[in-house]
Amino acid sequence: MIQLNELTKRFADIVAVDRVSLEVKASEVFGLLGPNGAGKTTTIRVLTTLCKPTSGTAFVGGHNVLSEPIAVKNLIGIAPQAINLESDLTVRENLEFHGRLHRMTRADRDKRIKELIEFIGLVEKQNSPVEHLSGGMKRRLLIARALMHRPKVLFLDEPTVGLDPQVRRKTWEMIRELKTKGITIFLTTHYIEEAENLCDRVGIMRKGRIIALGSPMALKKNIGETIIECREDNGYGYKFFKTRDEAIRYAEGIDCDVIIRESNLEDVFIKLTGERISD
Repeated sequence: MIQLNELTKRFADIVAVDRVSLEVKASEVFGLLGPNGAGKTTTIRVLTTLCKPTSGTAFVGGHNVLSEPIAVKNLIGIAPQAINLESDLTVRENLEFHGRLHRMTRADRDKRIKELIEFIGLVEKQNSPVEHLSGGMKRRLLIARALMHRPKVLFLDEPTVGLDPQVRRKTWEMIRELKTKGITIFLTTHYIEEAENLCDRVGIMRKGRIIALGSPMALKKNIGETIIECREDNGYGYKFFKTRDEAIRYAEGIDCDVIIRESNLEDVFIKLTGERISD
């Protein structure tokens, strides 16, 4: 459904996306994971025709984003990181406006608005101005607006940024349900837990490049499923083991405070770069 071939995007002397190649299958939840400034949002902006690639190619649903932007726009829905709803309009009016932009018939708009308002759990708030909604409600409305015209591909740029853990998990439930409906989902995040819980596959991005690509489980197996953290004078040292038994045997022979735990995607990033995603 999505194909990138040596995609590069430069802004003057800054290389935001550096020769990225990947494919995303239909009905897959694919995540770009990485620190702020890694190039995740720029990648989405190219795929959604909001900026032109410097070189390389990008296709969505078989359509070239550069030469067939209208065909791409008809296939996609976008929930950006920035909340760009019409704050003086109500929940219903925001969806109505989006439906008109996509030339949906009145009957289809009315039906779709009812479905989506129920889906995001804002029936009681449907006639409230957006400016009166909580941050979590606005995030849900962004997703509903992106779904209004029934896209085949949904782009979610940091869909839960700034939300508290309870609201974040409700948003995860929405995304999982969308996957069951056959929608291809391409999301960016810097939350480790989010990528591990939602994504079929993950691309870990750093300084514009994909440095690791695969399922969360496969990426963790590649470095070792068990981690020992050892407190040192200058912080923590990390050692990776294929099994927990190996880690325990190693821990018995060292003299420091240790933590033995399962690996996660941030450990993959640390192993590859020596840095934390939060850095």
